[in-house]
Amino acid sequence: MKIIDKTSLQDESGNINIIARVQGTLKYGLNWYAELEAQKTVIAQMDRILEKGFVLIRNFTLPNSEIVIPLILVGAGGISVIFVTQAKGHFEAKGDEWNTVMSNGLSVPARRNLVDLISKLARAFQKYLESQKINLQVPVEAVLIASDPGAEIESLRPAVRVLRSDAIKQFAGSLLQARPILRTDSIYALADRIITPRTPEELLLTPQTDVGGTAEKSVSRAQAIFNASDPDDLGFAFDDGSEPENSGFPNLHEPNPARPLPRRKAAPAQKKTLGMTNTQLALLIGMFIIECCIVIGIGIFYLSTL
Repeated sequence: MKIIDKTSLQDESGNINIIARVQGTLKYGLNWYAELEAQKTVIAQMDRILEKGFVLIRNFTLPNSEIVIPLILVGAGGISVIFVTQAKGHFEAKGDEWNTVMSNGLSVPARRNLVDLISKLARAFQKYLESQKINLQVPVEAVLIASDPGAEIESLRPAVRVLRSDAIKQFAGSLLQARPILRTDSIYALADRIITPRTPEELLLTPQTDVGGTAEKSVSRAQAIFNASDPDDLGFAFDDGSEPENSGFPNLHEPNPARPLPRRKAAPAQKKTLGMTNTQLALLIGMFIIECCIVIGIGIFYLSTL
């Protein structure tokens, strides 16, 4: 399996230093780094099973937006958009709901609706493909994977495919057995089109590209996602060379995002020191002081035992 890693803030070796970790946490949320580590666990399992002819694009930021698609898996059977969560506990995936099951058996909405999140990510990616004149003859499938074995999930007709950690190998095996609709050369060409979008000028000269077969397809979870609402109603917009009425994206990292608020005047840019804002610098200094205190405490304890 070919892996194209577009993760931001990492160095050439794929590592994320302490400063980048702070910056990523401030930009993407507290779950950002833990979800990156969870992705590595899932990727390693799938890479041992999936043969040549699969391309995995990791953490691709949609052009002209701040939306990051965690994992895009392109294979002979189609495209899957995958979100990996490191959460553990007892959960319930019911329709488009993602609930936490309490010890008394009651289920309450989780702080982050991961089913809704991956559904919107899949629709945003579909909209992006359409903006690039890529017409998929099969729907993009939205997949939610829990990487931690401690996550117990009850699935009750979920709007997306939901997998526990022990079903990852079975999922990868099903992709190998899926009815092929793409040739190997088409898979790599499609992956290249995804990560190298056409400019508005090039799109004017680019004909519509049909990807996949035209055979009749059965209704699936992914089709239900796209039929649920018109993509234009999602608030997603891409730059096609014209002036859109609304080019904003909802914040997909917030729990249960509401309708986009009217645009406000941009706040003045914060003064940066060493490439970091005052908030980022203060957080970094705070973490450094805490680590120094821990080291000093260990040293005092060690000396006292001599």
